[in-house]
Amino acid sequence: MTIRIGNAPCSWGVEFADDARNPTWQTVLKECAEAGYKGIELGPVGFMPEDPAQLADSLAENDLELIGGVVFRPFHDPDAWDDVLDGAVRTCKALKAHGAKHFVLIDSISPRRAPTAGRASEAEQMDKAEWEAYRDRIVTVAKLGAEEYGLIPELHPHAGGFMDFEPEVERILSEVDADTLKLCIDTGHCTYAGFDPVAFMKRHMDRITYVHFKTTDAKVKADTIANRTGFYDACGNGIFCNLADGEVDLPAVRQLLLDSNFEGWCTVEQDCDPLLDPNPLGDARLNREYLQSIGF
Repeated sequence: MTIRIGNAPCSWGVEFADDARNPTWQTVLKECAEAGYKGIELGPVGFMPEDPAQLADSLAENDLELIGGVVFRPFHDPDAWDDVLDGAVRTCKALKAHGAKHFVLIDSISPRRAPTAGRASEAEQMDKAEWEAYRDRIVTVAKLGAEEYGLIPELHPHAGGFMDFEPEVERILSEVDADTLKLCIDTGHCTYAGFDPVAFMKRHMDRITYVHFKTTDAKVKADTIANRTGFYDACGNGIFCNLADGEVDLPAVRQLLLDSNFEGWCTVEQDCDPLLDPNPLGDARLNREYLQSIGF
């Protein structure tokens, strides 16, 4: 089993490129390397330099490889299509320039869904026409990445958007051909949404080409559900904790990857508030040490 372990800017609280609370991109690269990782994701396009030469030099200085990038844009909003395409094209160009392959598509947080993150029975649902248009926008961007840039388009279920709970993930997988859309499974977003990542992965390993390692604090998650806490407040409360302290059975995930002959990158993502996490470097180190302790 050849699995390489990376990290991502969201572990330093970087969710949006223009957030004044963000650390510098240079700090993220330096600390990612110091924590023992050999790869990093692009983060929100515009956070890292879009000049390929500048970023290539900094990656080389830190002995890091660019793994992939995420289009975290509102696929659910037909009026935001230009914004989605802007994020997609710029991400594609950056990934191609650095030889990265993982083109991860995430429906960003919706005001209609964020208040009910983690509570499937309360979540608003799209009607048939809205769903079909939404699905087709995802497919259009997936084909753009594959056909024009040679990337691997991967759907990433995510709390607070419209691709969150298990039934809707299963629905899109049944409606879109596997050659068009692969899966980046995020173990923490599964548990936040109330389904078992290991069982889900067992059903879909033939489609999973990339994995995000994340976990949820069981008590914080229970309180989040009981108190009807929205997504961003839950992140601020620490729903995504260090890997050793959460409820995802990562040794079982490792065994499943081993049994499935999975090869490639798995990336730690510990979404946090950039001002409320006092030690992202320390967390990154602890997560790397934990993964090494279980055989990664």
